[in-house]
Amino acid sequence: MSNNDNKGVCLVIGAGDGVGSAIAQVFALDGHPTVITRRARNIEQLEARAEAIRSLGGEVYAKGVDARSEDETIALFADIERDIGPIEVVVFNIGANVRFGIEETTARVFHKVWEMACFAGFLAGREAAKVMVPRGRGTIIFTGATASLRGREGFAAFAAAKAGLRALAQSVARELGPKGIHVAHVICDGSIDGVFSRQNIPDLEQKLAENRILKPHDIAESYLALHQQKPSAWTHELDLRPWSESW
Repeated sequence: MSNNDNKGVCLVIGAGDGVGSAIAQVFALDGHPTVITRRARNIEQLEARAEAIRSLGGEVYAKGVDARSEDETIALFADIERDIGPIEVVVFNIGANVRFGIEETTARVFHKVWEMACFAGFLAGREAAKVMVPRGRGTIIFTGATASLRGREGFAAFAAAKAGLRALAQSVARELGPKGIHVAHVICDGSIDGVFSRQNIPDLEQKLAENRILKPHDIAESYLALHQQKPSAWTHELDLRPWSESW
């Protein structure tokens, strides 16, 4: 059981090298015992991220979990509640951003993307509701994307999954709001600083200096602010984009 009795646990499902890890760091350094997850095959990388946040003073636990698995997701929530503490914040942050032309999109690809970016979000939201509703408090945040609002060529599977996640978030927000649970959907619209951007945007450093690229830490600060909002003025959908992004 965590020694931090002041703030509940923050669970970040999908903690990659960018936004997910930044969210974990921001919540952990705000005093929330924080759990980060990815597939078990990535546990060494995940543990390294956890250790980096621990070195800054945060309390972080790394868990290898397939978020698409109902059994593993149920077990994850049960383990956290039993061994670490009550879950106060759940952030679903799985991307699954892949590009396939419609003629090349196989049923397997479409289904896998939907499982990762939509179905796994349902599992996370359902299990979060089960532990939060009896306590009458909690925050659930789903990470969306440009594709949540409009489908681009080559992204049929991704857009369908992200649009579905947005609809899920809206439905859950309407159902759980009266029960004291804040549910929000965050649209990250634009390129985000990370491994992919550093490999594919030649003038990235200049764009970062000009605030034309989303910065993971700044995104994470917005997630913490959502959690800290008062119930009389909850945000249910938040658009985050650089000033230079077309929309």
